[in-house]
Amino acid sequence: MGLFGKIRDALKKTKAGVSEKMRLLFAKNKLGDEFYDELEEILISSDVSVTTAEEVVGQVREEAIGNRVKDEQYVTDLLKDILEDTLNEAEIPPISYPCVIMFVGVNGVGKTTTIGKVAQYFVSQGKSVLLAAADTFRAAAGDQLSVWADRAKVRVIRHEEGSDPAAVIFDALTSARARGTDVVLVDTAGRLHVKENLMNELKKMDRVVSREYPQAQFLKLLVLDATTGQNAVAQARVFDEAVDLDGIVLTKLDGTAKGGFVFSLCGELGIPVVFAGVGEKIDDLVPFDAEQFVEGFF
Repeated sequence: MGLFGKIRDALKKTKAGVSEKMRLLFAKNKLGDEFYDELEEILISSDVSVTTAEEVVGQVREEAIGNRVKDEQYVTDLLKDILEDTLNEAEIPPISYPCVIMFVGVNGVGKTTTIGKVAQYFVSQGKSVLLAAADTFRAAAGDQLSVWADRAKVRVIRHEEGSDPAAVIFDALTSARARGTDVVLVDTAGRLHVKENLMNELKKMDRVVSREYPQAQFLKLLVLDATTGQNAVAQARVFDEAVDLDGIVLTKLDGTAKGGFVFSLCGELGIPVVFAGVGEKIDDLVPFDAEQFVEGFF
């Protein structure tokens, strides 16, 4: 299976539910008000937001009516095209080197594991990688990151538990500059997106990177659990306000039956999905591909 085939394959649970609902919809309804209302309901039941579902179905309806189309395959293909366009509204930033990537998110989404997989991805691209263990609050977070560093065969900078996370980042950036390291991946403590003081701490770390390594590309990626559903959009909105997100990393894509919130992330918030986790192995993380995601969704 190719890299992008992993995304399509990971969405089996979502595809099974949506495909059956679409089959039943076409079997009982001709194109008309009732059909489009039910199509909206199918999208919403798969965790597409109401706003995005209305916009997408509105576009499908307008084009189908304009072309006087009643063909099931045409409408299905049209829906796929519009959903793919929705995903592509948020452009994935091209990566240049040196690059610093700071990973943020709530507790329990798998940030540290994700960073290990992203490290492996860059190593597979022939890049040198350094991990910064700036999650100094969670017990054994540094140990966990060191395990992933060993697996990916990359360096890690860490301080004692309870240390200032900004100090860890400062030391990591100093080391990266001295050694000409291509990519620095920064782990941060999980935080509730409703806690202002924790968000301010992220802003401080953001300022340290911008000040100390201005010549590096600096990306801020939010790690989201794909099984979270619509709550993921609320999380993304708050983190985006705090640190101006550049993208999303989806974890547990293979564990969700409702992946539709991704369309809302890209369409309403304009935040692209950069990577997707599709399994538990170190190489089960792939660059996101809009076309494969839509094919997997249906």
